[in-house]
Amino acid sequence: MQNLEIINKINEILIDEFEIEPEQIKPEANLMKTLEIDSLDLVDLVVLIEKNFGFKVKAEEFASIKLLQDFYDYIINRMSAIRFCQKFKQYPTTT
Repeated sequence: MQNLEIINKINEILIDEFEIEPEQIKPEANLMKTLEIDSLDLVDLVVLIEKNFGFKVKAEEFASIKLLQDFYDYIINRMSAIRFCQKFKQYPTTT
């Protein structure tokens, strides 16, 4: 998944699952205030991340996410790390 695909998927989740209006979805939007995502919604969001992106969310990493851009960056960085690890595993190690 490329960065734009990740962002589009996140936006789709926010619109479909949390009924957030598309015009509210801006990188500078505060997840908790502007998008009105409460603590129970965050639990649902974590489950949806795991389901749609295939990795477990670490609570300590997720705690620092305030803005939607932070959320985009978090998912993009985790997906990049996964791709890197998968690519690295394809090459035999030399001893």
